Amino acid sequence: MLLFLCQLPVWEASLLLVVAPTLIAMAGPVVVRRRVDLLRLTTNNEIAGFKFATVGVIYAVILAFAIVAVWERYSEAETATTKEAGAAATLYRLAQGPEPAAVAARQALTAYLDSAIRDDWPAMAAETESRKTTAALNSLYDAILALPEILPRKAAAAPAMIGELDIITQARRTRLHLSEGIIPSMLWGILVCGALMTVAFTFFFGTENLSAQVAMTGILSSIVFMGLLVLVSFDHPFTGPVHASAQPLQAVIDDFGSDLLKHSRE
Repeated sequence: MLLFLCQLPVWEASLLLVVAPTLIAMAGPVVVRRRVDLLRLTTNNEIAGFKFATVGVIYAVILAFAIVAVWERYSEAETATTKEAGAAATLYRLAQGPEPAAVAARQALTAYLDSAIRDDWPAMAAETESRKTTAALNSLYDAILALPEILPRKAAAAPAMIGELDIITQARRTRLHLSEGIIPSMLWGILVCGALMTVAFTFFFGTENLSAQVAMTGILSSIVFMGLLVLVSFDHPFTGPVHASAQPLQAVIDDFGSDLLKHSRE
């Protein structure tokens, strides 16, 4: 269900997670007022006010903690992609040369980046990983590790190339891990139940102006559920309209593609 919500356009997710729950919440005071006398409700106002303040603060802290955590991990996903692109650009430069082995190494690197964009990103959107990209990464390792043996002049650069390969591997593993979702199921349960209880708490108050109470309940509900919408949008960093882009990897291909094409034709 969560993955389905993450894949929805923002306006559809807003309707399901903000508009619909808010309308239902606004109907709550009306239903309660028809069943419970106003005088009985107003007797709750003084004590319920103190308790509601405590409930609201506790839920606000939990919601804020979750939003900060999700944003940090979403930023980590973008950082991992940027590091992967930076390591690929450095590796491309370290493997420069007109020799067939150097050209093959750069071709393997381009094939890996292309597979990451074409195969890994759609797979991560579905909480999986691409075997094609894994195979392309293995081929890249084979090409880079064989390069110093075929071209002795590349021996001095071998440790640096292996280091950049390690960064690429770690960055890919990071984004694959984050693609499975950030917030644990238990915390999602607490957030949803807390939202429902916080909004339902307003039903215990009583004011002579029912329209004002309905409006206040709607405002509170919309704020609470907008917070949940933010969490849903960022919980899967590579899924849905709000996602970490593969543009840094594409930029590396664009920067070095013409050079690779020239050597491959030669």
